[in-house]
Amino acid sequence: MDKIDISVIISTYNSPAWLEKVLWSFNQQTFKNFEIVIADDGSGAATKQLIDAIGKEVSYPIQHIWHEDNGFQKTIILNKATVTSKGDYLVYTDGDCIARADFLKMHANYREEGYFLSGGYFKLPMSISQLISKEDIESQQCFDIDWLKTHGLKSSFKNNKITAKGLKEKLLNKLTPTTATWNGHNSSGYKKDIIDANGYDERMQYGGEDRELGERLFNSGIKAKQIRYSAICLHLDHARGYVKPEMIEKNLKIRAVTKGDKVLKTPYGIKKL
Repeated sequence: MDKIDISVIISTYNSPAWLEKVLWSFNQQTFKNFEIVIADDGSGAATKQLIDAIGKEVSYPIQHIWHEDNGFQKTIILNKATVTSKGDYLVYTDGDCIARADFLKMHANYREEGYFLSGGYFKLPMSISQLISKEDIESQQCFDIDWLKTHGLKSSFKNNKITAKGLKEKLLNKLTPTTATWNGHNSSGYKKDIIDANGYDERMQYGGEDRELGERLFNSGIKAKQIRYSAICLHLDHARGYVKPEMIEKNLKIRAVTKGDKVLKTPYGIKKL
């Protein structure tokens, strides 16, 4: 195989049923020159068994980067996965986001030196999240608005995220009031830019830990492109038992320093400065 063009870094923690759906979705990608790097924040044996089994069936290579469970350490495992990745261009997403067949093609088409790309996700209720099968992913009917409505999805402006095509899609990317930020579920950038920023700040736990990396990229002169209506993924529902208010408060303080002091590199990243 030629040199890998794109590395897709997927964060996961003890959600093998959701991760399986996500890995099937990457087997449907129209853009083929990629690898998956799973950033595993300490999952148990079931996740390893799933990755070993599915690795024999999918068309792309998988690296499984794991460390022992020691609480929420997503930023640490993301940095390890970033270093291990083989592509020059990195797409970051989560183990609960099913990617549409053109997801990587959109990231590949929109990428540009001096920019990172900011995508969104389309939230599904638990009932539909559980319902989606391998067959629904292979046929892509889980991205069909009529199929989703048949299974209980409510009508909403947000449905444009999965129905917008062509000119409407470009227009909505331009007009959306949502700021283009670095989102852990759907963002991409050049590996050299992420390494220059020293990756994720490993002090940070849940709440804005992804955005802080984007804020450092902004400080170094990199701009963001909005692709929330182009690079589409379905977000599977789940509980968030790991969220604690003190985590969010601590992260907000770190982000305030990043913005106020125009920080370019975190001293608490890939390399400890």
